[in-house]
Amino acid sequence: MNSSETGSQAAKALVRAQWDTAARGWDAHSPEIRAWLRGATDAMIAMAGVKRGARVLDVAAGAGDQTLDIAERVGPAGAVVATDLSPAIVALAEDRARGAGFTQVHCRVADGEDLQVEAASFDAAVCRLGLMLFLDPLQGLREMHRALRPGGGVGTVVFSAPERNPCVAILVATAFRHAGLPVRDPYAPGSLFSLGSPRRIDALFVEAGFRDVATTAMDAVFRMPSVDDYLAFVRSSASPILQILAGLSPARAQAAWDDIRERLRAFDTPTGWEGPNELLITAARRP
Repeated sequence: MNSSETGSQAAKALVRAQWDTAARGWDAHSPEIRAWLRGATDAMIAMAGVKRGARVLDVAAGAGDQTLDIAERVGPAGAVVATDLSPAIVALAEDRARGAGFTQVHCRVADGEDLQVEAASFDAAVCRLGLMLFLDPLQGLREMHRALRPGGGVGTVVFSAPERNPCVAILVATAFRHAGLPVRDPYAPGSLFSLGSPRRIDALFVEAGFRDVATTAMDAVFRMPSVDDYLAFVRSSASPILQILAGLSPARAQAAWDDIRERLRAFDTPTGWEGPNELLITAARRP
């Protein structure tokens, strides 16, 4: 293993550990996440061509609320294989699927860039808010392409550009400033906005071998009763932000959160807190 591969494995081990830590917080806020991503999830599933009886691959599935939507769509004659890098999140997804009675759901720990699934064995593949965090998203798309049968469809959801996602951009920029770190290129590999350009993500799909590539932008407002409720979600489950602040003393970390809170109050409304977001939904097929 060369130094580049060693560094990549070390980075993934760190990400895995951090998502293991954030897993229960992400799961606990599933109702809010589900409401936030409802429209994008429905569009992704439909655009990927998920149908009754289909075999579907759910990559970077997280705690699996969209996995249950897919399971309901494919029915008992279909199958859903949900993968994630984090064993803790996979365990939660499995518990959720069993609790809902979906025996057609199978959950496994897997790196999205090395899925370890049989080639040409799925009718459709999806990845919701995961692909942009891959260190090598092209390899992730190549893995989905390999997993699909000819004619199979794929659908992904990622954040669009920083200026279209101001509350997330504020979180990231303020966290970097308090951590004393230079502000990272928002389009750097593995960052929240790394695939925020339609031309960028479309080009990756084409390079991975997909055809009929089409990307659609969709507004997705994150609604919470107050800014404090939103911050409770972020502090318990938003691993990328937690990673930036991890090295600060408790006092400096609290100062960062206080600053973030004041900046996010810009999105207060008479009826609560509404954080604007724009997502990119990309659909394609394997020839």
